[in-house]
Amino acid sequence: MPIATRFAFGKELIELAAKKDFIVCNADTKACALENFGKLYPAREFSIGIAEQNLMGVAAGLASCGHKVFAATFAVFASMRACEQVRQFICYPKLNVTVVGTHVGLQVGGDGATHAAIEDVAIFRSMPNMTIVQPSDEVSARAVARAAVDFEGPLYVRLHRNPASDIHDAAYKFKLGKAHTIIDNGNDAVLFVSGVMLDKALEAAKRLSEEGTRVKVIEIHTLKPLDEDAILKAAIQTGAVVTIEDHNIIGGLGAAIAEILGEKYPTRMKRIGIRDQFASSGEPELLYAEHKTSVLDIIEATKMLIDTK
Repeated sequence: MPIATRFAFGKELIELAAKKDFIVCNADTKACALENFGKLYPAREFSIGIAEQNLMGVAAGLASCGHKVFAATFAVFASMRACEQVRQFICYPKLNVTVVGTHVGLQVGGDGATHAAIEDVAIFRSMPNMTIVQPSDEVSARAVARAAVDFEGPLYVRLHRNPASDIHDAAYKFKLGKAHTIIDNGNDAVLFVSGVMLDKALEAAKRLSEEGTRVKVIEIHTLKPLDEDAILKAAIQTGAVVTIEDHNIIGGLGAAIAEILGEKYPTRMKRIGIRDQFASSGEPELLYAEHKTSVLDIIEATKMLIDTK
């Protein structure tokens, strides 16, 4: 049964703790099952409470003493309430802290608009020394957890609130900084997608194929640094680029890819994401439709872009 990437990530970390040495710092948010870490490893877990600025400060302090540290809380608090602390105390000295941000994008509709992180990628992308990763399902979330334990330096892992459809199988290989091509059966357009929107991109590609339109689907799990070679290769092959994200299009995946193409290979492009608006409360699928990020919106935007070639 599908589970949320936040729980898959947390459970994998708990399993890894038997062999890997790291410390977990939690806010009192029950973000990703790591609140259970202290029951198994009481000397390696610190609960800071609803004090995210302190959370990042404590994580930085522990990292400055040579520890690998995971600091977990809701992404909206990690990226905004504790923005200065992440920038000054973690990124500036390039400390070995993984910031685990959960409850991202429109999936958080049931928790209310204030808790939906739709600016976090833009904020952390602007910080030197920060690496950003976003899994799309349980398999990839567990793979990201394994990679994160061995990663050196500031890392932001972007995780989701609700269960994510199973997409990857046991043969899946995660490689930091390298895009993952899932469908490569045509050159009409390329869909670059990250996170839980991958499921929608694959459904859109399937329906487009049934109508005779052949597209590539490339998962961008590493949002910083981007795989420039893969992006440029697909843009050259297709001449039509669609980006799909559960984030504001300002500063997110679409903006990052547009920056690369604008400098190195100007290409027809359409960004699908939240368009300079705040999120709202409600059932997630209704919110995706409201913000023009549903499967039908992806199909329509892709067709319109291809028509301009």
